[in-house]
Amino acid sequence: MKVSIFGTGYVGLVTGSCLAEVGHNVFCIDVDQNKIDNLKKGVLPIWEPGLENIVERNVSEGRLHFTTDAAQAIEHGEIQIIAVGTPPSEDGSADLQHVLKVAETIAKNMQTYKVVVNKSTVPVGSAKKVQAQIEKTLNEREKKIAFDVVSNPEFLKEGAAVGDFMKPDRIIIGTKSLEAKERMIELYEPFNRNHERTIFMDVESAELTKYAANAMLATKISFMNELANIAEILGADIEQVRNGMGADPRIGYHFIYPGCGYGGSCFPKDVQALQRAAQQVGYDAELLKATESVNFRQKNRLFEKIKHHFGDAAALAGKTMALWGLSFKPNTDDMREAPSRALIEALWQAGVKVQAFDPVAMKECQHIYGQRDDLVLMGTKEQALRNADGLIIVTEWQQFRVPDFDLIKTELKNPVIFDGRNLFNLDAMKRRGFTYYSIGRNHAS
Repeated sequence: MKVSIFGTGYVGLVTGSCLAEVGHNVFCIDVDQNKIDNLKKGVLPIWEPGLENIVERNVSEGRLHFTTDAAQAIEHGEIQIIAVGTPPSEDGSADLQHVLKVAETIAKNMQTYKVVVNKSTVPVGSAKKVQAQIEKTLNEREKKIAFDVVSNPEFLKEGAAVGDFMKPDRIIIGTKSLEAKERMIELYEPFNRNHERTIFMDVESAELTKYAANAMLATKISFMNELANIAEILGADIEQVRNGMGADPRIGYHFIYPGCGYGGSCFPKDVQALQRAAQQVGYDAELLKATESVNFRQKNRLFEKIKHHFGDAAALAGKTMALWGLSFKPNTDDMREAPSRALIEALWQAGVKVQAFDPVAMKECQHIYGQRDDLVLMGTKEQALRNADGLIIVTEWQQFRVPDFDLIKTELKNPVIFDGRNLFNLDAMKRRGFTYYSIGRNHAS
C-alpha cells in the first residue's frame, strides 16, 4: 500500500520505517527541512535500538522516502497518517493545533478518497474535529471528495518501539466505515499473520483507550511510590513487599517497581490531558490528580535524601555529585520530564556541581542545558566518580547494575550512594562499607 505519514518523531519515524519494512511504500513528511535532509543521509533525530538499520535498509531499497513536500506525499498515499505532537496547553489539555493543521493541509491537496488516520495521542472527540476541519477546507475548495477519519493510537515503548510495532500485542482501530476498515485490515495484515491482533471499536473508545492505558500504568507507578514512602516510615522493605504483591496473578510484576518518579513524553502529558478532559465535561478525576501529585513529589525524594545525609541544603554548597543516568528510562536518549532534570536543577539551586554520565543521552542533555560550569558530562561512568562527594543513580541502565564497587569507593570522597532505582542489595552494600540510600527501604550504613 501507499502510505504517507506526517511527523518524523518517535511515533512517525518508527511507524513509517516499520511499515516500509513489511513492504509498504511510505512517505514521511516534516516541515523541518534540516531534519529531512539529515534523515536522507541516515542521521536520525532520535536514538532507538534497531531503528537506524531499518531506516537505512528501506531507504536504500526505495520503500521509505523523506520529504517536506506535503502535496507530493498527499498525492502518494491512500492512507494519510497524522503522527505530529500534541503538547500540553497552558491548562494541561492536549494542544491539537498541529493535528488540525495537518488535516487542513490534507484537505487542501487531496484529489481522491483518503483514509486519514489519527495516530497522535489525542483526547476523545479529536477525530470529529479533524473531520470537521477537512470538511470545512473541502467546502472552501468547493470540492466533494470522500474521506474517512480513523483513530489508530500507538502503544510504543521508547527503547523497545521497533519490537512493539513489529510484534504488537494489540492494534486498536476506531472506525465505523467499512471501506476504511478494509484499508486498515490490508495495512496491518503483515502484523497479524501469527494471530489476529486487531481490535475494532468506535472512534471515541479508541481515542480513550490510549489515554486509559497510559493513565493506568502511571497510576501503578505512583501507587508503588506512595507505598515505598510508607514502607520507609514503617520500617518495611518495599522490594520484599513488591515481590509479595507481584506473586498475585491479579496484580503481576509489571510496572510495580518503586523509584524516583516517571517521566517521558507520554505518561506526564497523557495523565494531565485525561484529567483536563474529564474536568471539561464536569468530572473531577481525583485519582488522576493524585497520580500526578505523587509523581511530582517523588521526583524530589533523592534530593531530600541527599540533604538529609549531608545535614541540610546549605551544607551542599560547593559539593560535587556524580550522577549516573540522564534519560527518563533505559534504552532511550529522551529526557522529557526525566527525574534527572528535577534532581539536577535542585542540586544546582543548592550550589552543587554535577558530574554526569549516560550511555546515550549526553548530547540531549547538552542540547537542553548548554555549557555550564556546574554541569560536566563525563565520557564514562567511572570518570563521573572522580573526587565526587557521592554517587546518585537515576536511570536503571543495564551497565549500572554490576559496577566495580571497589573503584567507586576509591574514586568517591565519601562511600555514599543514593539509588533512585533500587539496583543493589541492602546487606551487600553494608558489607562493602557503603552508606546506601534507596527508595522504600531502610538505608544500610
